[in-house]
Amino acid sequence: MIPIELIQNTAEILMDKAAIEIPQDYLDGLQQAAKTEDGDLSSFVLKAMLENYEAAKEDRRAMCGDTGVPRWFVKMGNDAQVEGGMVALEGALRQATATATNGVPLRPNRVHPLWRTDHNNNVGIGAPEIEYGFEPEGAWVDLITVHKGGLFGTDYRMLFPSDGIQGIKRFYLDSLMAFGKRGLACQPAIIGIGLGGSKDTCMALGKRASTLRVVGSMNSDPKIAEMEAEFKELGNSIGMGAMGFVGKNMVIDCNIEVGYCHTGGLPMSVHAFCLSSRRAVARIHADGRVEYRTDPDWFTPYQRRETVDWTPVQEAAE
Repeated sequence: MIPIELIQNTAEILMDKAAIEIPQDYLDGLQQAAKTEDGDLSSFVLKAMLENYEAAKEDRRAMCGDTGVPRWFVKMGNDAQVEGGMVALEGALRQATATATNGVPLRPNRVHPLWRTDHNNNVGIGAPEIEYGFEPEGAWVDLITVHKGGLFGTDYRMLFPSDGIQGIKRFYLDSLMAFGKRGLACQPAIIGIGLGGSKDTCMALGKRASTLRVVGSMNSDPKIAEMEAEFKELGNSIGMGAMGFVGKNMVIDCNIEVGYCHTGGLPMSVHAFCLSSRRAVARIHADGRVEYRTDPDWFTPYQRRETVDWTPVQEAAE
């Protein structure tokens, strides 16, 4: 049984880590981009951001004035038990979000959509979002917090199957151009693409692709992995760099996740994580051990559901 107090204390530490400490995989990607960037303003931005990340860690201050929109992903082993159950877990995550908003501090970015009122703590109706995943074995709980920025750094389009790969590329480039020219996201960033599913699933796939995979990871499908590499190169070939200035490093990495969709459509979403890729992870074991890391390790074979555990009735009868 995992104590609820341990969950809340761990969640508060994660909120602090995500806001202040840049994940090493993204930092490595950004440093590599800085080495190859030849655009004057883009180079200046990358250099300034790398210095800013060091200062944030040294001073224990949030790495960006816009601390994003905190959200949680919870993954549990099938045998995990939480004191007070899942309602208590959600309460602990909401409380940790409110505590960190005032303690780190974070900017209170959550408001009512109509009245624009807020509680000054990033908690409200439906906020923070909490999404769940499960694994077949284990008695542990993974807490993953993501502080996603890029207020408008998301787009969606229902393509037709006949649009094919070329249509996917066209929408991808349209989105990147809009992100850069209109200042809708802070580049360079990890780009996530969701393909398939229903509209809501497609959006979730793209967001998870951008926030829950580390730089350098590849999709388990070799053909999709090839697309990821091609799309990273394609995104960096449009003449834009950091913050939309002239350059050649707009995409630190491109991750693609897919889901089965309606036969008549090809849903697609594009998401930019943000120049400050804020995420932090901890695994809480049943014996009270806590392991901190920055790789969410979300897209396991079970999460992708790549196998089919189903036997047609006719085959079963035979």
